[in-house]
Amino acid sequence: MFNYIRKISWYILSNKKRYALIVLFLLIANILDIIPPQLIGRTIDLINNGELTKEMTRNILLIFAGVIVGAYIVSYWWGYLLFEGAIKIESILRSRLMRKFLLLSPSFYEKSKTGDLMAKATNDLRTVNMATGFGIITLLDSTTFLLTIVLVMGFTISWQLTFFALLPLPLLAIIESRLGKMINKRHKSSQEAFGVMNDAVLEVVEGVRLTRSYVQEDAENKRFHNLTENYLKKFMKVEKLDAFFQPLTIIVVSASIAISFSYGAVLVNNGVITVGELITFNVYLNMLIWPMFALGMLFNIMERGNASYDRIQNVLDETDDLKDCGKYTVHDTSFNFNEVTFKYPTGNRNSLENITLELNKGETLGIVGKTGSGKSTFIKQLLKIYPEGTGDLIIDGVNISQLDRKKLRDKLGYVSQENILFSRTVRENIMFGKPDATEEEMMEAIRLSAFDEDLKRMPEGLDTLVGEKGVSLSGGQKQRISIARSLIRKPDILILDDALSAVDARTEQRIIDHIKNAREGKTTIIITHRLSAVHHADKIIVLEDGRIVESGTHRELSDGIGWYSKQNDYFLKGGEPE
Repeated sequence: MFNYIRKISWYILSNKKRYALIVLFLLIANILDIIPPQLIGRTIDLINNGELTKEMTRNILLIFAGVIVGAYIVSYWWGYLLFEGAIKIESILRSRLMRKFLLLSPSFYEKSKTGDLMAKATNDLRTVNMATGFGIITLLDSTTFLLTIVLVMGFTISWQLTFFALLPLPLLAIIESRLGKMINKRHKSSQEAFGVMNDAVLEVVEGVRLTRSYVQEDAENKRFHNLTENYLKKFMKVEKLDAFFQPLTIIVVSASIAISFSYGAVLVNNGVITVGELITFNVYLNMLIWPMFALGMLFNIMERGNASYDRIQNVLDETDDLKDCGKYTVHDTSFNFNEVTFKYPTGNRNSLENITLELNKGETLGIVGKTGSGKSTFIKQLLKIYPEGTGDLIIDGVNISQLDRKKLRDKLGYVSQENILFSRTVRENIMFGKPDATEEEMMEAIRLSAFDEDLKRMPEGLDTLVGEKGVSLSGGQKQRISIARSLIRKPDILILDDALSAVDARTEQRIIDHIKNAREGKTTIIITHRLSAVHHADKIIVLEDGRIVESGTHRELSDGIGWYSKQNDYFLKGGEPE
């Protein structure tokens, strides 16, 4: 329980005035809460002694009313301050988590499931909110209220009766502490199961059309049902432990009340305390039901919060395997690969081997090869999204490790194979590349990407919603919006990673012609399976198993006897590749 308080101490210390006020208001509320039982006990004694007058009755009722109003006002303020603080820590952690998601390299996402990350950003954050809000309320209120009542019972009535009546309390604390530790472990397990289930939901929604086309609805439903049952079983293990708290509290309170009445009767008979004091004592004892029950909930809430906070902190503590210690800026966009060898952090073999290549500013490089030959891996070295391999990658005369990552990427325009679009309008997706672009710049990017004709056929034009991940668009339309988004930046280096595969030959040629004319003097890299897209390139390289096996111009490679020549014959002459 106190582990969680220690972990969020950074937030409590930064808001110490808030929590000091909360404690002050709580103490005032506790003092106000102990007044009514005292009035009840003394009123009973006054009645027994025949000393109660109308004026006393009026004064007692006025005090009662004042206490009730005062307790309401004070309770409102400490509750407001505490829950506002809980929402703020949730907001802070959510912002930190999102920033971490944006900064972590692809290596992190290769080993993490989207569903689990979403669970951390939703369920776990809500649990932290609950622990920081309701949990701390319970901690402060139950402990201060319990201590206040015990002291009042001891000082104003009888320490002997207080001691014997509260004997069962330590047993309750020991049992609840052990239950809390068990809840911590099982809550972590249930949250992990929720993450797996969450991931399955994402897969089902994203692949619903594929599922239907293969008539796998029943199989997917059964698989999801099994995941749901697994989560339910793990969640119910937590709830079964949680269910022990209330009965335990009732048993302990009942035992305390039984001791109180038994031993209290003896003290009344012996004249140690009055009947009114015994009634006051038992009212206080009944008031202890809340703090004792709250202590049980406290172990539960805090341990859940502790488990969820650890899951969030594990992400926040992740170190980026890509160190950005560069300070130089790129001016010239020429680059040299000098015997570069690279292996993915999670890979067990080299994806690139001894790559040596030089490309000057303003030249176009075509990269072709079989599927899995290392084409996309090649350009990812320029994007600086993975740790550098061996050898040297020199851009503008500076090793890439010494270049500022953000400034380097500002020079690049990258269109990936995935063609990721946001669930926004066409305009917003294109403007994502350059939020401050003018209308003229946007329309020019649309023209260069050959999307202008498609745009005219869209019902809302630029304000047409593309749907989640561009679900309402064809593959070719998604590619051209992605190209427009990159071209609007007017990047010094444009990288097209198989970005023309879904367009027809005529549209492809139109886009290539536009790029050639509009990007004169700027560097372009085109990765493709269709050789027609790189006929105009100044240099073409053929990759195989991460190595450059051929290089030259289209004419030089076509006249050769290698892979490029065979593919060219196959696609252009209709012959079979050897």
